Amino acid sequence: MNSRSRLAFVLLLISVTLILVSSNNLDDKEYTPGPVTYNARSVIVGGNPILIFSGSIHYPRSTPEMWPDIIRMAKEGGLNTIATYVFWNAHEPVQGQFNFTGNNDLVKFIKLIAANNMYVVLRLGPFIQAEWNLGGLPFWLREVPNIVFRSYNEPYMRHMKRYIEFIVNMMKAEKLFAPQGGPIIMAQVENEYNHVQESYKEKGTQYVKWAADISTAMYSGVPWIMCKQKDAPSNVISTCNGRHCADTFGGPNGPDKPSLWTENWTAQYRVFGDPPSQRAAEDIAFSVARFFMNNGSMTNYYMYHGGTNFARTSSSFATTRYYDEAPLDEFGLIREPKWSHLRDLHKTLRMVKKPFLLGTRKVQDINQFVQIVTYEKPESKLCAAFLSNKHKKVHRTVDFRGKQYFLSRRSVIILPDCKNVVFNTELITSQHNSRTFVPSKKANNFKWESYRESIPTFNDLPVQSKTPLELTSMTKDTTDYMWYGTSLNLDKDDLPMRSDIMPVIRIQSLGDALLTFVNGQYIGFGHGSFIEKTFTFSRPVSLKLGVNQISILAMTVGLPNSGAYMEKRFSGIRAVMLQGMSSGTLDITLNQWGHKVGSEGELLRLFTEEGSKKVKWTPVGGPGTPITWYKTHFNAPDGNNPIAIKMERMGKGFVWVNGHNIGRYWENYRSPLGAPSQTEYHIPRSFIKPKNNLLVVYEESGGSIDGVVINTVHRDIICSSMLEDYPPSVDSWKMDNGVLKPVGEKPKLTARLVCDPDKVIKEIQFVSFGNPWGSCGSYMQGTCQAPNANKVVEKACMGKNSCKVPLDRATLGEPTGDKSCAQEKVKKLSIQVRCGKKKDI
Repeated sequence: MNSRSRLAFVLLLISVTLILVSSNNLDDKEYTPGPVTYNARSVIVGGNPILIFSGSIHYPRSTPEMWPDIIRMAKEGGLNTIATYVFWNAHEPVQGQFNFTGNNDLVKFIKLIAANNMYVVLRLGPFIQAEWNLGGLPFWLREVPNIVFRSYNEPYMRHMKRYIEFIVNMMKAEKLFAPQGGPIIMAQVENEYNHVQESYKEKGTQYVKWAADISTAMYSGVPWIMCKQKDAPSNVISTCNGRHCADTFGGPNGPDKPSLWTENWTAQYRVFGDPPSQRAAEDIAFSVARFFMNNGSMTNYYMYHGGTNFARTSSSFATTRYYDEAPLDEFGLIREPKWSHLRDLHKTLRMVKKPFLLGTRKVQDINQFVQIVTYEKPESKLCAAFLSNKHKKVHRTVDFRGKQYFLSRRSVIILPDCKNVVFNTELITSQHNSRTFVPSKKANNFKWESYRESIPTFNDLPVQSKTPLELTSMTKDTTDYMWYGTSLNLDKDDLPMRSDIMPVIRIQSLGDALLTFVNGQYIGFGHGSFIEKTFTFSRPVSLKLGVNQISILAMTVGLPNSGAYMEKRFSGIRAVMLQGMSSGTLDITLNQWGHKVGSEGELLRLFTEEGSKKVKWTPVGGPGTPITWYKTHFNAPDGNNPIAIKMERMGKGFVWVNGHNIGRYWENYRSPLGAPSQTEYHIPRSFIKPKNNLLVVYEESGGSIDGVVINTVHRDIICSSMLEDYPPSVDSWKMDNGVLKPVGEKPKLTARLVCDPDKVIKEIQFVSFGNPWGSCGSYMQGTCQAPNANKVVEKACMGKNSCKVPLDRATLGEPTGDKSCAQEKVKKLSIQVRCGKKKDI
C-alpha cells in the first residue's frame, strides 16, 4: 500500500469510528458488503459494526450437494459468517495443474455463502494444519531443491507467494471481497506459526514479517489476520485459538484492533486409537459469553461442521470422520443441544449489540472467580450486563443493582437490559436429540466376491537397492503402500538346531504400519501411533533350507500436518534382522532389497467397474484373509437420510463406492476403552445411484466381510429436559427499539419439541415430571413423578410437527413418591419422543 492509499484508509477508519461512537442507530442488518475497517471494539463492514458469529466449514470435507443445507443450517444456528481454509494440495496436486472442480470448487462454495447473506473469513495459509495431509502443502513442494518449509527460505517463499497471489487474484476476479460487493471480510496468512517459530530462529522472525507484508500488499481491502502469533506485525491482526480465549488471550497486537477468536474448538479431533472426544454445549457457551463480556467481538467455532476426510486426505493417524461432535455432525445433521444452545446464545448477544458497541465497559470483581461486566450508555438507557462465575465447583449468589442473582458454577448469565436474565450458559432450555443408525432393508442384500493379491517375491519388485528405501520419497503421496522384498539363501548351519525354537524377524519401522509375509505365509500386522509413529515389529517365523522370500507391505496412514521441518519427515523400513539363528542375529538390512509402489489392486483400479473386470473374483467363503479385495453391488436405501457403512468386524483398509474413495477404515486398532475409534463411515448420497452401486473394500490385515452393514442415519429421537428454576427460553424475549420486551404474555418456562419439517411426533417414548435421570435416548424414571405428565404431553404433542408443554405443576400435576420427593424442592421435566414421516402415522 503506498503512502497516499494508507492515509486514505486511516482517514476512512477514523471517520467510520466517529460515526459509530456518536450514533445510536446501528444497522440491525448484518450483511452489508462494502469497505472493511475495524476499531478496538469490532470489525466494520460497509460502515456497519458487526459482531461476528462464525463457524468453520471446509468445502473439501463434504460434497457440493451437501453445501446448501449445511450453510442454511449454519445460518439458522445464528451464524453470520463462515470460515474456511484454502487447501493448496487439493487445488494443485501436481505443480502447475490446478483443480477447482467438484468438492474443490472454492468459488462456488463462497458464492453459496454469499447467497445466504453471510460473510466469509478466508484462511489461505498456505500451511493450514487442519488434520489434513501434509498440513495442506502439496507433496511436490517437498521435492523442490533446497527447500525449507515455513521459513525465510527463497524456494518456499517463491512458491508460497505464487500460490497466495493466484488465490487472491481469483477472488478479485470473481468480485468476492467485501469492498467489491462480495462476502470475504477477512483473510488469514500462515497458521499458528508461534508453535514452530523458535526452531527457525531469526529466519522465523523474518518469515513472519515477510508473510504479513506480501499478503497485505496483494490485497489491502480487507484486514489480514495471523492466529496465535504473539509477535504479529502491525499490518495484520493477531487472533486467538483455543477453548477459553477469554482467559488465555492477551489481546490483539495493538490498542486499535478488535479481539478476534479464530478457533473455538467444539470438541477435539480424533486419531485412530483415541476414545470419544466431547465438549459440552454449556462449556462452549460459557467460553463465548466470557469472551464477549471481555470485549471480544468474534467467535469462530472450529469446527461447526467437520465432515469427512475422503480418500487419503487425513493427516497422520487422523480418523476419516472429522469433528463429528460439532454442532452439525459428520453427516450434516443437527447435533442437539449444541446447535440450539449456541443459537440461543447468538440471539442473546445480538440483543446486547447496541450497548456493547456504543456503551462504556465497566468491570466489578466480586472475587477472583465472580465478575460483573456492564456495557452502558446512561443518556440513552442502553445497558447490558454479564454476570460470570468461573469457579469449577462452587455456586454463588450475587447482588446486582438491588436484586439477587444465582450463578451456578462455571456459568455466565446475560441481562440485555441489566434487569432480566435472558440466557444462562449452564442451563439448556432448547431441545436435545440422539443419533441412530438403522440397517437398510433395501441395501444389504450383498453377494460378496473376493480377490486376494499375490505376494510378490524379490524378483517381482522392479526398484532394487542395497538397503530399504524411504517410503514417502518413493510413493510421492500417490498411495499409502509400498512393497519391500528380499531373498536369502539359508543352509542348515543358519537355521536353529532345535525344532521347537523358531527364528524371530525384527523389523524397525519409521512408521506408520506394515504387513509381513515369509515365503508367502502371513506373519502379522504392526503399526505405530499418533504419538509415536516409529515401532518395532517382532514375530516368530518359519524358515527353510534354501531360498527364503521376505515380503513386507509397508504403509503410511496420512502424512504429518504439524511441527517444524515437515519436509524432513520419513516413513518405511529402517532395519530388518533375524534373531535366534544358529549363526547368531542376522542383520539383513544390507541384503539387497526390491521395491514396488502401490498395491496390485490400486494399479489395476479394481475399485471401478472397468478395472474390476481385470481379475477373477470368487465367492466369499471361510475366514477373511489379508491383502484381499471384496466387491458387491447394492441398491440405494430408501428416503433421503444420510448413509453410513458399518465396518465393525473388518481390520484396516479402504472403501470405494462407484469409484469414490470414502476414506480409510481401521477397526482392529482399539482405543483404551476396547472399541474402534470409528465404526461408521459416511457414503454421501451424491456418490450413489438408485440401483446397482459398486461397493469395493480393500482389506489389508484380514477381517469378516459378512459383518459389513449399510445404515441410514437419523436424529429422530428428540428430547427436552429442564428443571423448574430454569429461565424461560430466549424466544420469550425480543428487542424493540433498544427496549427488552416479553413476547406475548409474561415469559413462562416451556418445553418445546420440534421435528424436521416433513415429520411429526409419532411416539411418546418417555415422560417424567419429578426426578428422572439419564440423557436423551436413555432416560430413566426416578422415585418421584407427577401422574398427569404423560397424558399432558401426549395430548400436546402426538401427531404434530412441534409442540409446547408448560413446565408448571398446575398442568402436569404434583409429583409424588418416596421421602426424597418431598426433599427435592425443584423438580425436573424430561420428555423423549420419536419423529417420523407424516404418511406413516
